[in-house]
Amino acid sequence: MSKFFNKRTKNLIPYVPGEQPKEGETFIKINTNECPYPPSPRVIEAICRSVNESLRLYPAPDAYVARKAFANKHKLPLECVFAGNGSDEVLAFSFLAFFDKNKKVLIPDITYSFYTVYCDLCEVEYKKISLKEDFTIDVDAFVREKGNVVIANPNAPTSMALDVGEIERILKAHPEDVVIIDEAYVDFGADSCIGLVDRYDNLLVVQTLSKSRALAGMRIGFACGSKELVDGLNRIKDSFNSYTLDRLAIVAAEAAIKDDEYYESVIEKIVSTRERVKSELVELGYQVLDSRTNFLFITHKEKNAEEIMGYLRANGVLVRHFKTYRIDNYLRITIGTDEEMDKFLSLIKDME
Repeated sequence: MSKFFNKRTKNLIPYVPGEQPKEGETFIKINTNECPYPPSPRVIEAICRSVNESLRLYPAPDAYVARKAFANKHKLPLECVFAGNGSDEVLAFSFLAFFDKNKKVLIPDITYSFYTVYCDLCEVEYKKISLKEDFTIDVDAFVREKGNVVIANPNAPTSMALDVGEIERILKAHPEDVVIIDEAYVDFGADSCIGLVDRYDNLLVVQTLSKSRALAGMRIGFACGSKELVDGLNRIKDSFNSYTLDRLAIVAAEAAIKDDEYYESVIEKIVSTRERVKSELVELGYQVLDSRTNFLFITHKEKNAEEIMGYLRANGVLVRHFKTYRIDNYLRITIGTDEEMDKFLSLIKDME
């Protein structure tokens, strides 16, 4: 460890992203929850039109056209929408803006592991709330406990979702706390909490264009909440990097948000494939949680998850395994194209 690290850096345990193939490696990549289909043709056209001499100029610091498209889609005031360089950055700004040492943050014990990294980075105390035995979020426990709240809905990596009414119970129990709902996967079968934003000034909803909108490579995220919360995010952004979205990302976001017809067809294909693959895995003896995402979370009581992952990788398929308490015998399987999932299923059957 470097002698130049400060105390904060020395104590950090960084987030570990899913494996990315190196140059020359060929894999079916169903380990990082990317969309298996390309972005809308309108997105490509918008980017191509913008590849010109204007790239010498800084982008709009407020990402106006992207925020306007998001606000119009969700019938929100523009001042209630924030845009950032992927939802991960939006979440990081949120932790910096609203959380401190004086109040702990409540998070599920099995969830997106970046949340605890952000807490450590911001030197914020957190408390993990155990999921129930069936891996659903214990809403009653979140209602009872005191503190700010961060919940992924649908949850990752478990793939399960809470009803909006359950989220509202938590909001009502925490009127003096910020409640962040991370909706990265909401388009694949869950209901959004955006409709609650005008009723709860403590609610911040975070979304991304990386999943259903097929723009993981562009890094585009949004948050919506009360004007007060968005003002807080802007204070952090403009103290860190005023130009978080580049010119190409801004026009790509606008085009993607406006092309609902294309993306509805993409989501329909992914959900259809998800349900087919789930049925086949259940027939093979796997337990598959009720997914409202673009991935499946699976286990088999007689098979070792790490060994399955190794076998799949040796045969050209990447999946995700977490060496974590309670889920160390589960695999997270991103839904790819039908052809990719047929290859995955063929390998799974070969192990029988």
